[in-house]
Amino acid sequence: MDQAVTLEHVRRTFGAVVALDDLSMLAPRGTVTVLVGPNGAGKTTAVRVITGALPADNGRVSVFGLDPIADGEEVRRRCGVVAAKPALYDRLSGRDNLRYSAQLYGLGDDAPIVESAARFGIDDALEVRVGGYSTGMKTRLALARALLHDPELLLLDEPTSGLDPESAHAVLQLIDEMAAAGKTVVMCTHLLLEAEGLADQVVMLEAGRDLVTGAPAELVRRYWPSPVVVFDAEDRTALAAAKTLDGVTAFEQDGGPARVTVDDIARVPDIVAALAAAGVRLTRVAPYDPSLEDIYFAVRAARTVSS
Repeated sequence: MDQAVTLEHVRRTFGAVVALDDLSMLAPRGTVTVLVGPNGAGKTTAVRVITGALPADNGRVSVFGLDPIADGEEVRRRCGVVAAKPALYDRLSGRDNLRYSAQLYGLGDDAPIVESAARFGIDDALEVRVGGYSTGMKTRLALARALLHDPELLLLDEPTSGLDPESAHAVLQLIDEMAAAGKTVVMCTHLLLEAEGLADQVVMLEAGRDLVTGAPAELVRRYWPSPVVVFDAEDRTALAAAKTLDGVTAFEQDGGPARVTVDDIARVPDIVAALAAAGVRLTRVAPYDPSLEDIYFAVRAARTVSS
């Protein structure tokens, strides 16, 4: 697959602090790549290296086959960036903020300012000074600005930081729409729930290193190779009877429903029948779909064991 972004064994330090440590990742064209990890994992530094705002100390960085340092102007022309704290001009109106950005990109008087603002639902506030915008409106303006020149690659650093739930949901929905329109998106977040349903691939970072990379479904298969089924019952303590049944390879319960790992999903009807025969009144039987948070902690646990 054609790659929009390639990082190979990239290292970046700030004095004695190592921000990126042998980081490798790919962002295929037309996909959403989500960088997840705790604060300080290196997500923002990775974005800055991709745009050429920071040079890598070692390793190779390629954006659309170009070097973002040697070919920085061309790379940035093809990128739209929304920083965690967008630099907007509070004393200017929303329209003037967009007009200034359009001039920087040489778009002229035909720049789609109103259309871009309307796309993010702020066209009715274009004449208002940005200092009077809410945090959500500022994020929407930053997104409108980032897409004003129709970039091929969109880089988003914590795009929902500080937003109320309704605004955050709206921003994530807009990102999903942009991806559906064929844009390549690289998004940073420490909120794993944000990446659910958005990510074509996930890169999990810790201390500047890529712990694991893959599509969510691929990571589930890697860390949950056997089917897991959730069982609930009127008397949850009775679910312990499943531990000794044929086909059950693991049993987890912490006061709530039980998560039962089986060697074959075809075993489930027999397990249900055996529990019913033992007098267990089941209220729920459903396949367990691990979340990105589950995957993250499984990766961390596997890394701890291996080290």
